[in-house]
Parts: sequence; C-alpha cells; structure tokens
Amino acid sequence: MYPLFRIGWMIELAKWQFKIQIANSLVSLDQMAESWDGSYDPGSQSDDSHHFERLRVEPIYDAFVCPLTKQVMRDPVALENGQTFEREAIEKWFRECKESGRNLVCPLTEKELKSTDLNPSIALRNTIEEWTARNEAVQIDMACRSLNLGSPESDVMHTLKYIQYMCHKSRSNKHVVRNADLIPMIIEMLKSTSRRVRCKALETLQTVVEDDADNKVVPGLLVIAAILAEGDTVRTIVKFLSHEPSIEREEAVSLLLELSKSEALCEKIGSINGAILILVGMTSSKSENLSTVEKADKTLENLEKCENNVRQMAENGRLQPLLNQILEGPPETKLSMASYLGELVLNNDVEVHVARTVGTSLIDIMRSGTVQSREAALKALNQISSYEASAKVLIEAGILPPLVKDLFTVGTLPMRLKEVSATILANVVNSGNDFDLIPVGPDHQTLVSEDIVHNLLYLISNTGPAIECKLLQVLVGLTSSPSTVLNVVAAIKSSGAIISLVQFIEAPQRDLRVASIKLLHNVSPHMGEELADALRGTVGQLGSLFKVVAENVGITEEQAAAVGLLAELPERDLGLTRQMLDESAFPLIISRVVKIRQGEIRGARFMTPFLEGLVRVLARVTFVLAEEPDAIKLSREHNLAALFIELLQSNGLDNVQMVSAMALENLSQESKNLTRLPELPPPTFCASIFPCLSKQPVLSGLCRLHRGTCSLKDSFCLLEGQAVEKLVALLDHTNEKVVEAALAAISTLLDDGVDIEQGVAVLCVAEGVRPIFEVLLEKRTDNLRRRAVWAVERLLRNEDIAYDVSGDPNVGTALVDAFQHADYRTRQVAERALKHIDKIPNFSGIFPIMG
Repeated sequence: MYPLFRIGWMIELAKWQFKIQIANSLVSLDQMAESWDGSYDPGSQSDDSHHFERLRVEPIYDAFVCPLTKQVMRDPVALENGQTFEREAIEKWFRECKESGRNLVCPLTEKELKSTDLNPSIALRNTIEEWTARNEAVQIDMACRSLNLGSPESDVMHTLKYIQYMCHKSRSNKHVVRNADLIPMIIEMLKSTSRRVRCKALETLQTVVEDDADNKVVPGLLVIAAILAEGDTVRTIVKFLSHEPSIEREEAVSLLLELSKSEALCEKIGSINGAILILVGMTSSKSENLSTVEKADKTLENLEKCENNVRQMAENGRLQPLLNQILEGPPETKLSMASYLGELVLNNDVEVHVARTVGTSLIDIMRSGTVQSREAALKALNQISSYEASAKVLIEAGILPPLVKDLFTVGTLPMRLKEVSATILANVVNSGNDFDLIPVGPDHQTLVSEDIVHNLLYLISNTGPAIECKLLQVLVGLTSSPSTVLNVVAAIKSSGAIISLVQFIEAPQRDLRVASIKLLHNVSPHMGEELADALRGTVGQLGSLFKVVAENVGITEEQAAAVGLLAELPERDLGLTRQMLDESAFPLIISRVVKIRQGEIRGARFMTPFLEGLVRVLARVTFVLAEEPDAIKLSREHNLAALFIELLQSNGLDNVQMVSAMALENLSQESKNLTRLPELPPPTFCASIFPCLSKQPVLSGLCRLHRGTCSLKDSFCLLEGQAVEKLVALLDHTNEKVVEAALAAISTLLDDGVDIEQGVAVLCVAEGVRPIFEVLLEKRTDNLRRRAVWAVERLLRNEDIAYDVSGDPNVGTALVDAFQHADYRTRQVAERALKHIDKIPNFSGIFPIMG
C-alpha cells in the first residue's frame, strides 16, 4: 500500500500535467518569440545560465523549482514529510546540519526529521524532462531561424551563446544540436563579416565537440567529423590560424585541438596546405600566449597519428615525431620514415641532432637489414653526414667499418648503393678526424693503411664515374690532412697508380675531373717528379690542365686546384717548361694575371690561391732563361720584369710577393748576359803607336751597373721601373720568406759580373743600405742571416759605409756571431766583412780561400 502522502502527490501531479497541456495549447509562436527576445539582456553576462533558464516557451511551475536552489530540479527527491528538493541541494543541507551539530530538520517546515532517506520523485522528474524538452525544442527551432548571415549580429550572438549553454548543461543536448542540423549553420557563421560572430562560432563549435565521451567513438564524433570534413570547413578553420595573434587565432587552435582527437579529421587537417606549417611555427613563436602555444603543440601531437602528417612536420622543422618512429615504430614505419629522412634538406644544427638521436639505429639497420631497409638507412646517413660535426658523431657511433666492408665486399650491395656508401665515406672523411687512429678493418687497419688505400685505388680504376668520383673525394679528404697525406702518397707510389690518376684530368664528367685535380694538387708537393714524368709527353693531360685554367667562368675551385697543381711541378724541369712554351701556356697565364690585376676577373673565394698559382707557374719561365732562348723571347715580348715589379705591391698576398721577388732575382741574374756592350771605334795609327796621346771616347746612356745598354724590358735591368725601391720596401715585411726573396733579388746588384761600387751607390740612393743591416741584426732565420752577411760584406767594401758601421757595436756583434756559429761559407764571408771594419786584421787567414 502506498502511504497517504504519496497518493496525494500523485493526484497533484496529474493536475499539474493537465494544466501544462492546457498551457501548451494556449502558447502561440508570437508569444514564444516575445519570450525569447525579451527575456535576455545582452548587457549582462554575469550568469548566462540564469538568463537562459528564463528563455522558456511554457510557464514554469512552482513544483518544478527547488526551494533551496530556486532552480528547476533535475533530480527531484522527496523527504519523509513529502517536501521535494534537488538531491544535491538537500544532501548538502544534511551535511551542514551534521557538521554544525544542529538537529536534522526540514528546510521548509523546520520540523525535525527522523530519517535522511530520500525517495526519488520519478514522475515529477519525467514531467520536468518532458517540459524541458518541449521548451528546448522550440528554442532550438528559433535558433535555427536566427543562424543565418542575414540576421542581426545581436541575434546571432544570442543564439550561439544559447547553443553553448545547452551543450554545457547536458551532454545529451549535443546530440540534439547535431540532430537539429545546427552544426552546418554554426559553420556558416564562420563566413560572417563580424569578427565577434566568427570568434563566437569557433568557440561554439569547440563546445559542441569537446569533452563528450560519446562523441569520441562511433557514431558521435564520426558524424561530426563527417560534417566538418565536407567542403572547405576545415580549410576555413585553418585559415584563421594565418591571422596575426588574435582571439580568432586562439579559438581556431582550440577548435583544431578538439578536432584532432578524431583520427579521421587528423588526416583532413594535415591535408590542408600550410596547416601543419603554421602550427609548427606557432609552437616556436615568442609572440603567442603560452596557452595557445601549448594547444598548438598538443594538436600536433594528435596529428602524429597519420604518417603523412609526421612527414609534413619533419619537412617543416618538427623532426622529433619522425625520429621517434625510426626509433620505436614497427619495421615498415621505420623503413618509410628513414626513406623520407633521406629526402629532407636539413640545416647543420639539425643534422647534428638527428645524428645523435638516430645515428646508431641507422647504422644498425645498415649492418644487418634487408637490401631495402639498408638502402633507406644509407640514404638517411648520406643526408646527415654532410656536416663536419654530424659526421664526427657518426664516426663515434661506428659508421666507418660497415661502410668500408660494403665498399670492398663483392655482392653485398648493388652498385647504386655502393655509390651512396662512397658518398657517405667522402662526407665523413672530410670532417677532419685523425683517420690514422680509427680502425676500420678486422686487423686494425685504418683508412690510410696501405692495403686499404690500394683497395680504394683499385675501385677508382674499375668502377663507374659516379663511384670513382666519390672515392677520389675520399682520397682528397685524406690528403688534405698533414697527418695522413704521407701515408696516402706512399700507397700511391707503391701501387704505381699515379698514371691512372693523371688520366682522370681528361674525364668528361666535371665532378670527376675536379676530384682528380684536387687529389693531384694535394699530393704534388710530395710527388712533384712523379707528376712531371706522368704529365710530360704528348698524351694531353698537361694541355687539359691549362684548358681548365683558361675557362672564362670567373674563378672556380677546379681552376684554383689546376693552377695549384701546375705550380707544384718542379720549377727547374726544363723539359716540362719547354712543353709549356710549345703549347703557348704562358701567354694564357699572363693574360689571367693581368685581368685579375685590372679587376676584370672576380671570384673572392678562390682568388688568392688562383693568383698565387698563376704567378708561380709564370715564374718558372725565369728559371730556364740561360738554357732556353724562347723563355727570354717570351719575357721580352710580355715585359715580364715590369709585371713582376708590379706584383711586388700585392699587399696581403705574401706568396705572390715572394715568388715575384724570386722571379726578379732570376731575371736580374741574366741581365749581365743580355746587356749590349758598346762597340768602341778602332784606335788611330798614332793612338796605336802612342796610346798615351789618345783619349778614350766618352759614351753616354750606358747602364752604370752593367756598363752597357740596358732596359727593363729587354735586359731585365732592375735599375728601371723603381724595382729597387719596391724590393727595399719588402725588407721590412713580417714574412721572413718574402724578406729573403727580396734580399736575394737586391743582392744581384752586388753580384760578381756587375759594378759593385755602382750597385752600392744605387742602394744608397734607394735608402736600402740600412734595411739590409737591420735584416742582419734581426737574426730571423739561418737563410736570412746567410744572405744578409753576404750582402753586408759587399756593402762594407765601400770605405764610407765601412767607416760608419765600424762604430756600431750591434753590427760588429752580429758579424762576430755569424763568424763563430754560421755555416762554413758564411763564416768565410763574415771574416771578410769583419776585416772591412777592422775587427780582424787583414793578415788574418782563419779560413783559406775557397775555389
């Protein structure tokens, strides 16, 4: 039997339901609209739920309202006295009574209760739910009418806020919103001209999809995903990301974060051009607020579920997801990601990070994977080995032994992959490590062990151009280091491979030709004679080198290497110089030097080595003047003496100044042989009988030094062209080799075969005497002291200079030091110099006269 109060309640409930039905029949649509428009105050936003609770079509009944909360009840329960309350509110009342020590009373009647039992008012709850549903249905219908681009902004804003309120109020309402086709209408609001409406639409969409467990599985979110995936909706949302930091941008990121929880939408978001790029940019932006940055980062984490998105992230600088897949993904994913890594263009710092993160894993795959996986690993390693620092990381990870094994073992890899291995080895070798200390073979061989170098040379001669080029680059790297070049040179000599290496100079493939020329340039200081023998003859390699130099393409690395190789060939090799003369190589060199001096040829990176090489090649002409008439002819035709004098002023180019001074020394040495001595008329009969009565003819215009007709162009006399003054200026150079070369050229003015007294006079006019003594006093090198002692002895033959110097204790001390400690010949010269200043008596014969 039901208690009496329950029977009474059921009768009352029936009456309420009857009244509600009557009310339903009396409410018109106009009254609904009036209730909607007039019940919400847009100026007050302190309590949205309060405003929206007032937007009802049907009147509210007192029995629906909890006496404690003054709100419509959702879970009404009855006390033992029949009073009804919201469950949560009455439970809170009971707790407060207990905590305060008060008696348990009814909040309405204040009469004491015997029990805290709560009886669910199921009928009332159902009635409230039905009432709420009818109200919400009508309100949603009105929302549909308001959500269009032609509605007033205030109406649209009210509607969007109401939809948000509905969704926050109950998860089931999200299904109502979805089923009422409101989502496409909200999406349409993203096209509004009002920024406020667009922001509110983004916010509303986020509310519809967020935190709904039902919407995270089929069919909830999949339905919403299908709606959003249609047309350009996702593209429109992504478009808001391109706005400068703004509320729209922040709302768009928040919405994408929720949408990215759907795998189907992950693929859609990633397919929008620029979406991932913008999100990656936002994660590193310093202008975004921290919350936006975090949401962008979490969105990208969600998007990692799709491999295509991971690739896009890597392409746009977010590499870690791809690296994680290589480290932890299934085999097919590792293969896919390693292959893609091999296609990326990475900056140097990123290469180092990648090498440290996955270098070891890639090397392990290269050691033991399938051919397909090894190909992917090799291509990735090729990509991350091009930077010196990353190459060193790979060396530490043990990349060298498997690389060498793959190259030297027949049948382990197809030739195209051996080419990749050779490329990686070339990259690694050019990192500058001590490769004579790193084992690469089972017997602790290194890359510069003789048998390893022999194997490399064998492959160079017996594979295709692509691999040959890379292996030559390996040898270029090994010969670029002073610690390993001699090992490679020894292996080349023992293998007899110099002939085959020289043949690559004529290779049609430019990269192959460049690599071979660079290698030969590196070994030329140690294999000059062998290279000269290989280049001498009619095969054509020498001419090919000059063709490279002649290319009118600015100044390239290949040209600098080619002319450097030519410069290292033995300078006194007469046969090689004659061949160059026969092939008209020197006019080409001269024209290049002149154009560089005139600024017609530019190429800052390789300018210095190119010019230095040109000058060295040109200077070799001056070493064969005595044996080769064509060399003299060439020097006269092109006025080489004047060109070398001009090159003395190449400040900052020490080698150019040094070689130019050496060339001037050679030219000046030949001057006494080229000077045209005057032809004296035969004496008259009386003069032949009585010589004392005859007068010597007075000859004018003769060179005071060579006592003949001289010129800078024809006889290379240094008294012209201000050569002496420019050479004297170099005696103060910081580079002792330049000083030595300049002093050697000046010494030709004091040499046997010329008028030494006049040579001294020339140096006095050029203010060159004191600088020569300064060179002696500085004691910079043994060679400089030897040359300075020789020149000083010649100067001291002048009595005035000897008298002045005899009072200078520093000069005397320097000569005594040379007399005591220098080599035998220098001590002889020092003895004679000391005699000139009376430091040793003239009758002294410490050293016998040498022949």
